[in-house]
Amino acid sequence: MLSILQAAGWPIWPLMLCSVGALALILERLMTLRRSRVAPEGLVDEVIAVAKQGLPNADVLKKLADNSVMGSVLAGGLRAWAADPRAPEASLRQAFESAGRSAAHRLDRYLNAIATIASAAPLLGLLGTVIGMIEIFGSQAPGSGTNPTQLAHGISVALYNTAFGLMVAIPSLMAHRYFRSRVNDFLHDMEQASERLLQQLLRQASR
Repeated sequence: MLSILQAAGWPIWPLMLCSVGALALILERLMTLRRSRVAPEGLVDEVIAVAKQGLPNADVLKKLADNSVMGSVLAGGLRAWAADPRAPEASLRQAFESAGRSAAHRLDRYLNAIATIASAAPLLGLLGTVIGMIEIFGSQAPGSGTNPTQLAHGISVALYNTAFGLMVAIPSLMAHRYFRSRVNDFLHDMEQASERLLQQLLRQASR
């Protein structure tokens, strides 16, 4: 590995940093965007069952908000309902939407950074390729013949950086697309759950 880094030259180091950063962000998102931490199965049914029993207290709302991202969205709507059980639909819907925007921001965290690495890695690889080409041309200076060592180093720099740039970019791009799709699915689930709870609260308010 060390010999490869030496052959690739200094342009490989920014790519190494990108690879470490991408790996750390991808692992963090894999741990965070688990269904149990975002939108547990059956949570909305449990919340509706609790809401049917009456106004939830502060401890219940806090436990719900700490349960998951979806729990924080549902807790936001329940807080508005607990503050004013006769609140109009527009007010309750606004509370759910506000909590939903905060949840979306949490789920989108680091996705732009992964996308940036996926876009920047090929360009850094191209930079290394250009630097390698410069060394190749420099090895054939007029009047001094060809410098085989410099020529070989220039070729190594060009090829290693091109390959490593793609090796960093392709997994990062795939991870970004996967996480984006997963976030969209979670947001859809939370929207449906919020609508179900909202309709239940409105039915209770009309009694």
